[in-house]
Amino acid sequence: MDETRGSLRQVVESHRVVVTVGSGGVGKTTTAAAIAMHAAMQGKKVLCLTIDPARRLANSLGLDEMTVDEQEVPAELFTRHGLELKGELSAMMLDTKRTFDELVAEQASSPEIRDKILNNEIYKYVAGSLAGTQEYMAMEKLHSVRQDPRWDLIVLDTPPTSNALDFLDAPDRLIDAIDSPAMRWFIQAFQGAGKFSFGMVGKGAAFLLRGLSKFTGAGFLEQIAEFVSGINDLFGGFRDRATEVGGALRSPEVAFVVVTSPAPLSIAEAIFFSERLKEAGMRRDGVVVNGVHALIPEPSAKGEVLEAALQEAAPDLEAPGKIIERMHQALQDERLRGVADRIETDRLKNRVGDEVVYVEVPKLEEDVHDLGGLATIASHLVP
Repeated sequence: MDETRGSLRQVVESHRVVVTVGSGGVGKTTTAAAIAMHAAMQGKKVLCLTIDPARRLANSLGLDEMTVDEQEVPAELFTRHGLELKGELSAMMLDTKRTFDELVAEQASSPEIRDKILNNEIYKYVAGSLAGTQEYMAMEKLHSVRQDPRWDLIVLDTPPTSNALDFLDAPDRLIDAIDSPAMRWFIQAFQGAGKFSFGMVGKGAAFLLRGLSKFTGAGFLEQIAEFVSGINDLFGGFRDRATEVGGALRSPEVAFVVVTSPAPLSIAEAIFFSERLKEAGMRRDGVVVNGVHALIPEPSAKGEVLEAALQEAAPDLEAPGKIIERMHQALQDERLRGVADRIETDRLKNRVGDEVVYVEVPKLEEDVHDLGGLATIASHLVP
């Protein structure tokens, strides 16, 4: 492990899928793009699958915008930045509803059931907003593209959720939602003729639903019942697929990289993410800490020497002593940031353990906005 310390090279070269996880605002998406870019420059055919539609990410890859279809990054853009592209780099953004539609089409027992579900108004709403849908569909899309032999490497940027590891539970949560008591209740009330039957439910529920239908219209209840019945047709296939998707995440060819910043809260979340991955039986292959301030030694020159040098360089400058004082305070602030970051990164290493590769990316003077910036990040991730 010592020879790979400080580099994700082995992680990238020995896995076909790399999944970046972490909370929002820590550079997770940029890290995923930089990993994908490096692998493509080394000769691999790479797909970067992201959830982030931000224009800044698209611009970094030389694209006008992220789309739900694969877009190949032109080789001439690499050349323009003095970079050599030996492989291929493509990027695409997850479309939750489109992925759900494809899953429905694959699992439906007949074209009629497929069309009934896809055209249902309730389904159209649920496909993009049901709790856990985006997280599960990210895993579903990953599972789908993983079966495509064109790609040597797939890099997935996980969804920006309040809990960055929601996707670990997404398959089970989606199945629980489909197999919930409420769903089963609607299925019992939905007759084979395709109409909602008040006679199939209790008197109290029937009274409530009749009152509701006066406001929503009976058609709304029919839409709900039709949707529930259609989903029930898919249940067996969904359950098997969710089990398959969950198992794929534990495959030896899948690597997880936790991305964080040195901020105390982010470090605490990274520790939690790492422990959660371990509990779920997932690989913990790497930890990336972005935006680390360098440790700066105490300046050796005395204040009088610095003031004399400043006066010599700018003789017309007023109050050079005060300027030196402000510069000294700024330097001390930066030195303290470096010490604070070192304390937090050491805490992270101590809690996560020695079996994980750690990579620190220094604090950069400007944000990443093009392929050149991504190349700079990649040079720290895979030196």
